[in-house]
This record gives sequence, structure tokens and C-alpha cells, in this order.
Amino acid sequence: MTPHAITTLAELEALYAQPAAPSLSKQVAYLHPHYQAFIEAAPFCLLSTVGQDWAECSPRGDAPGFVQVLDPRTLLLPDRRGNNRIDSLRNIVADPRVGLLFVIPGINETIRVNGTAQISVDPALIARCVVDGKAPTTVLVITVQAVFFQCARALIRSRLWAAQSQVARQSLPSNGEILATLSGNAIDGAAYDRDLPERQRTTLY
Repeated sequence: MTPHAITTLAELEALYAQPAAPSLSKQVAYLHPHYQAFIEAAPFCLLSTVGQDWAECSPRGDAPGFVQVLDPRTLLLPDRRGNNRIDSLRNIVADPRVGLLFVIPGINETIRVNGTAQISVDPALIARCVVDGKAPTTVLVITVQAVFFQCARALIRSRLWAAQSQVARQSLPSNGEILATLSGNAIDGAAYDRDLPERQRTTLY
């Protein structure tokens, strides 16, 4: 056991004050029109899942509105083309619980959605998510159980949207450098980096 670890709810709750009324009243069990407006404006969200071995958090992004509101208690999230690891989907097969965090550029508040997901190949739902003639392999049908906004403190502290916060990509290891190192140079890192922009462009959907 790690020294000073908190292991019970009683220990945890003793450290924090009770949440204020706004922190509780902002949560609803459906997609209120105010929250729908944020979701429909978001080009990016994080999807959290829980599997048999560990929890997972994965980015999802597309044009604003790519996560569709089917009704006040249901969201539709296409699984766009990726690396085929399907970590999140494997987790959902094992445990349907999911969390979503919606992020809008320039907006410091985020929207949190908790619920359960099913993986669907329903042709009608797939057809709703076609982009540039390309259909996702599957879609997630998410049943909403809780929705609320997260206050702006984290994004204000991080200065996420400030121009001076932007980090030059070349200041960090490239994808190719990482792959070459971790594979013992079995993967040609320079070739991977050279081909990546075109591969991403042609396989976006």
C-alpha cells in the first residue's frame, strides 16, 4: 500500500467540503436543449471506457455535430477509421459503461456525459454517419444517464486556448522516432514520418 493513500470514502469525504448547490443542480439525466447546443457545437470529445484489464480514454473528432443527438436520452457516435486496435470497442463489449467529455475550441466549459453504449451495425444508423462517401464500420449508440457541464477552472489554469501555449511539434519526439526506439529499429522511423502526412490524408475516413 502506498503511504498516505486514501482507501475509504469516509477518508476521502473528510478532505473536501460539500459541493455547492450549482454543482448538483447542473446535472440532469437527459440531453437538455442547452446541453444539446454544446454537443452539436463540439468537434472533439474524449471517450472513456472500462474493460476487463483497465480503463481507457480515447480521442474522437470530426466536424461539429459528428456526435448526433438521436433523442433526449440517446447519442450516436461513429467509429471513424483508425489504427484498428479497437481498444474502446473491446472494452464496451466487456462493460457497456462509458463517459464522454465534449470540448469546443475557445470555450473553457466542457460537457460531461455518462451512460452506457452498444456497438451497432444498423444500416440506417451507419448511413447517418457517412462522410465523403465513406461509412464508419460501426457506430456507438449511447444511452444517457447523466449530463452536466464542467466548470472552466481546468482550461483556464492550463491556458489551453492561448496562442502562447501552443507547443512546436518538432520539440517532441516524432511518431517515427518513438516507433523506431520501441521496436528496436524494426520499424523504419524516418520512413514512417515521411509517409505519415499522406497516409493520414488518404485514410482520414
